[in-house]
Parts: sequence; structure tokens; C-alpha cells
Amino acid sequence: MNIKGVNLGNWLVLEKWMSPGLWEGTAAEDEYYLPRSLSKEAYEARIKIHRSEYITERDFARIASMGMNTVRIPVPYFIFGDREPFIGCIEELDKAFDWAEKYDLQILIDLHTAPMSQNGFDNGGLSGVCRWAQLPDEVDFVLNIVEKLAERYGKRKGLFGIEPINEPVSEEMWTGMGVQKRYPPVDKELAEGSAPISFEWLKKFYDRAYEKIINKIDEDKYVVFHDGFRLNAWEEYLTQEKFKGRVVLDTHQYIMVAELLGCEQTLEGYKNYIKEKLTPEIEKVQSYVPLIVGEWCIFNSLCVGMDTKGGQTVLNGIDAKEAKTVKCEEKKKIYMELSRAQLEVWSKCSGYFYWTYKMLLDTTDQNWNGWDCWDLSKAIDMEWFPKRV
Repeated sequence: MNIKGVNLGNWLVLEKWMSPGLWEGTAAEDEYYLPRSLSKEAYEARIKIHRSEYITERDFARIASMGMNTVRIPVPYFIFGDREPFIGCIEELDKAFDWAEKYDLQILIDLHTAPMSQNGFDNGGLSGVCRWAQLPDEVDFVLNIVEKLAERYGKRKGLFGIEPINEPVSEEMWTGMGVQKRYPPVDKELAEGSAPISFEWLKKFYDRAYEKIINKIDEDKYVVFHDGFRLNAWEEYLTQEKFKGRVVLDTHQYIMVAELLGCEQTLEGYKNYIKEKLTPEIEKVQSYVPLIVGEWCIFNSLCVGMDTKGGQTVLNGIDAKEAKTVKCEEKKKIYMELSRAQLEVWSKCSGYFYWTYKMLLDTTDQNWNGWDCWDLSKAIDMEWFPKRV
């Protein structure tokens, strides 16, 4: 297994910071509130235009030309169109499979959101709320979704695997990120009782998800488990005989999170973290289970010109006026060195998916200076990332 991939973020699961224009005229900060802030007609028009234009067949051709072989596609819990006021998007995923197979790419389907959220992040669809795991009917709803996805795509040549839930938040990450401070809930009542997801609960959920998926997908496809921000905790669970050859572990590794944990914000500091901390951990886990880095990028505070406090934006409290200017040539050097250093580590596991393929972000606005490196297409064009991998 040698996955070289990219995420199609902000296509079927929206994130405001990645495409601010889509949210104009509303006070909504996440996907839950967007349809509640527009008329039904305006919401449907925006979503349909966005989905038809943001990712097209041409993008799959470009991704293949980059040397990539797989795409990870975040999908929402309302993909089948059965959760009003949201609009389903199963037809778009059908098209993605046709395009992927045409350009010899595979797809990892990533269920990126859950009702009442599995993490409280903005990318979980409902900021500051994390109650999904406490609602048995909603857990069953998610299990039903992954089963239906397995039934629909399990025999497709273009399927790599199915990831039954993205980034279920651990106690450590919930506290360390200060989730409800970073992503304040709009409705305090809705957020009441929000809490992180325990390791024991997550293992039981994965057992159930595995059973729903495994008999409906071909033997060369995988069930992909996110590590729940606990990279080193899985050996006993994942070495069970029933998982052998069928399960892949997904970890998300961002330099901005390393910064939050105290990594020095210099090029040498980043490289030392990658070499001394990340590399041994990646090698150890890969020794007992195929490991992929399902999300990573070259974003860092050094190139923004200020401490972003773990990747906080102007949307959640950072004042970019404090940022110093970083010259283009210096950025190019830092980004390319970080690209190569991280790619070297990922070569020691089963592969990676960069976050993300593209964004619609106007970086002439100084508040977003340094954030465009999340966009792999631009990173390649700007010589921040190798032209072919």
C-alpha cells in the first residue's frame, strides 16, 4: 500500500474559512446554521452551484497529473438527503466515482460529520456542540449511513475504503484545544452536556461499524479508523485477528497542533519535531497496522508571521494586525523544506492525504496571509510543494 492522496475538503462538507463567499449575508459560522440563515430557495441555489463548480472532472485529471493515486472525500451525515433542511449529495459522490475510475484514482469515503457532532469543531458541522456519542438513535443513524455507503460502493473498482467517522474528539484534544472557547456554541441549550468521546466507547463503535461494512465491500477494500487523537493507543485493539488485512488506521498530523503542544516556531524546531517525535511514532504504529496520515499540510505560524495559537484564524479570535511580513523567497524555502521533511516521514507508513486540494480564499486580505498553503494546487504552482510526488 502506497497511498499518495489529497482531500477534497469543502466540496460536500463546508467550512466557512475555506470559501467565505458562500456564507455572505449570513452570521452562520458552520454548516448547521447556514440553511437556517437563508431562505430555502437561496440556500438550495448556493449549494447546488457550489457543488457543481467547486469540483469537476477536470480536477480529477489534475490530481492524477500531480502523481496522486487516491482522494479522500469528506461527506456529511445528510448525504442521502434524509435530514432537512440539508440537501443530500449522493449524486455528487456517484459522479466522483465515475471520474476517479476514468483517471485511475481510488476514493476513501470519509464520514466527516455526525448529528449533534462528534467533536464540536466547525468542520464537524456544529461549532461547540459534541453530543452525538451520547444519543443512541443518532449513533445508529450513522451506522446505517456507513452500511448504505458500503452497499452502494463496496464493489466499485474506485473504492479504497470507508472511514465511519472523522476526528472523534478525545479528552486530551477537547481540553487542549479549548473547543468550546475556540468554537463557541450559538445555542447554549443545544450544547449542554457536550463532552469528549472516551476510548472505550470509540472501540465499541468501531466494532459495530466494522460489522456493518466488512461483508459488503470487496476483499481488497478497507475499513479505515481514525485514531481519535490517540495515535499510540491502538496496538492491542487493532491486532485482533478479525481486523487482519482489512483495517487501516488514520492519524491527522498538523504542525499547528505541534505548536499548540509547545513545538518551537522555527524551521529547525519544526524539522526536529518531525524527525525526533513524529518519525518514531509513525514507524512504531506502522509496524503493527497499515497507517495513513489522512490529513496534514505545510501550514505553520512562522510563515503567517505570528503565533496562531494552534491554527486559530481571524474567525476565532486572532488579530492578524500583529503579524510581521514574511518574504516570498523565505516562505518558499520554509514550505518546500517542510513538504519534503513530512513526505519523507509519510514514506515510512502506508501513505497520506494532503488537506486540501483547493480553497476559495482571498489572501490579499491580510487576515488570511499565510493560509493559502492549505491549498495543494496553489502550493504546487507556487513551488512550495513538489510538482510530482
